[in-house]
Amino acid sequence: MKNNISFDGFIQIAIVVKDIEKAAEAWANLLNFPVPEIRYLPPVHNPDLTYRGKPAFYGLKLANIRVGNFVIELHEPDEKDSTFREFLDQHGNGVHHLGFQVGEKRDAIIGELEEMGYAMRTIGYYPGSSWTIVDAEDDLGVNLNIKPRA
Repeated sequence: MKNNISFDGFIQIAIVVKDIEKAAEAWANLLNFPVPEIRYLPPVHNPDLTYRGKPAFYGLKLANIRVGNFVIELHEPDEKDSTFREFLDQHGNGVHHLGFQVGEKRDAIIGELEEMGYAMRTIGYYPGSSWTIVDAEDDLGVNLNIKPRA
């Protein structure tokens, strides 16, 4: 790639789980951390969120285990169509994506990944940043989350 994805920007591992309460407790015990807060993000009609090119509408339980500038994210999706539900249905519990903060190179990297045949699975925008899940499971064994800023 012309626009390299740097490990300096490796900020996240996201794990999809069937039971977030169980997983959060297990991670907390393993890392000797307090059990992280579990938040529920209900389905919201958001024109800035897509899944496989169509508007997305799904809920998600989410827990973050922060270690410095790095985050282990736990995701428990509801039954509605989403990248997280798709992964859980196909693979069960597992690493859904690795997240990289790439700054101003975001659009160039996304463009190169598309040229390489990697589909944009989910795109979401929020104040001050965005996230793009790139479907790389077949080649890399995991998806990528490309973000300009964390």
